[in-house]
Amino acid sequence: MAGKWQISAPAKVAAATLSATVLSVLGYAAYASSGEPADWADRCAGMANISGYGLKVEKAEWVPAGRAPAEDGSGAGDSSRPIIPEHCLVQGTINPRTGVGGRKFGIGFDLRMPAQWNGRFAFQGGAGMDGRMSPALGDIFGTLEPSALERGFAVISSDGGHRGDFRDSSFGLDQQARIDYAYNALDKTTLAGKEMVTRYYGAAPKYSYMLGCSNGGRQGLIASQRLPLLFDGIVSGDPSIRFSKISLDEVWNVQALARIAPKDSHGKPIYSRAFSDADLNLVKNAVLKQCDAKDGLADGLIQDWQACKFDPVVLECKAGKTAGCLSKPQVGALHALYNGPRKRDGTSIYGPFNYDTGIVTPAWRGMRLGNSRTGTPDAADATLGVGQFKFYQLTPPEPNFDPLKPLDYDKALERVRFTAALSDADSPFLSTFAAHGKMIVYNGLSDQGMASSELADWYQQVERVNGASVRDSVRLFLVPGMTHCFGGQATDKFDMLDAITAWVEKGQAPDRIVATSRSMPGISRPLCPFPKVARYRGGDKQAADSFQCT
Repeated sequence: MAGKWQISAPAKVAAATLSATVLSVLGYAAYASSGEPADWADRCAGMANISGYGLKVEKAEWVPAGRAPAEDGSGAGDSSRPIIPEHCLVQGTINPRTGVGGRKFGIGFDLRMPAQWNGRFAFQGGAGMDGRMSPALGDIFGTLEPSALERGFAVISSDGGHRGDFRDSSFGLDQQARIDYAYNALDKTTLAGKEMVTRYYGAAPKYSYMLGCSNGGRQGLIASQRLPLLFDGIVSGDPSIRFSKISLDEVWNVQALARIAPKDSHGKPIYSRAFSDADLNLVKNAVLKQCDAKDGLADGLIQDWQACKFDPVVLECKAGKTAGCLSKPQVGALHALYNGPRKRDGTSIYGPFNYDTGIVTPAWRGMRLGNSRTGTPDAADATLGVGQFKFYQLTPPEPNFDPLKPLDYDKALERVRFTAALSDADSPFLSTFAAHGKMIVYNGLSDQGMASSELADWYQQVERVNGASVRDSVRLFLVPGMTHCFGGQATDKFDMLDAITAWVEKGQAPDRIVATSRSMPGISRPLCPFPKVARYRGGDKQAADSFQCT
């Protein structure tokens, strides 16, 4: 590939080399240029002349140290954004084209290469249906502190092959756009990024990593399954592993709630009123009462999630609905939501979800119920979910699909299998990756969209197919109380980047990862590799050291 790239730049840029001097920046090893800052800026400007493989560079500029741009890429960030180091920013498009309906497509990328480079490369995964050019910081939705860029990584991100709102799936009308979003943008962006990094620094990355959550987590699994030699280490958070079936679950949820929600004057369901916040708190408190202490300590965190056999029927009103119970239709709806969609013969399509504390969070309400007080829904299931089902998952697409009409789920499964072949990320066969790289997969046990049981099932298949030794390369961590990627009544602060680099570069397998909490200050808990769970063994109830993975 390198032979087909051309770079025209001033002689001093082309001849610039890296010093072997090793510095320490934020505690991470970094290489420094032997030239002045102006040399870096000149070298960065020279990146504008790269061509080949359909690559079009649209921006190549030196960025001084300062606040990180907003997460959507819209200009400089506010005072809440982290300080990022001086770096070369390169933005462009791979294979720009005109697609279905005259729409402009192409794989957009954002590449940031710090002056103090530590020899590592990272691909930053996307979110939702992608479509936006997120700044390549390597921070996993702002949860990783410091970010990969701050630590000295060169980082690249991609828009997934199309531009638009991350909830907009209309790109799915275009065949190539489906392919790009499914896996091709990940592949092409990573290859181009590694080449540009090599040209810029005069040395290839020593280690390559993939970091992502949600769709970025799905991309991480896709990389391990379809592109097993692309990365040395992968962090795959809350991945949409069986993506096509998640879309069926989202339609199922919309239909289940529509049956019990009060209607507006036009007969449309007002989803937000199917359950009040007080109703949801009843469920949370009952779940904690039954399941919290199964790990040895009642602390608001349900570690032993598979031993929790909660059934909301215990909350069903004996007579009329009151503040202290749920109506029979509400209990039925919860059964539908947590058991997930079924085929005609009762076979599970997706799920079940485990009951946890996340049901009271804004994340759960935003996913299932929304906050709209009218018949125009704003819940993610009814907007993002139904949209990706009709535009992206169904073959052929069905833009006029009505989720309130009866759906034959057996037939729908047949119609989504074609896109599933592109973007579902549940292959258990990892022989090449397991021999080459390391991967940490994690999921919040209160994730409102991704069922932990699906990941547990996949991981058990991975062990059966590859043998128990695969644990030396791939491990799954489940986080009690955590909603999608972060948040909830949970220990949702942890450093997976440190964990994966230590595993890849030092052979230090993550037997436990200590996590702290945003919502419960002062506590720490170990995250344990599945199937182990954290159990209290006595001592300080706040401290991770008082728990063992067993």
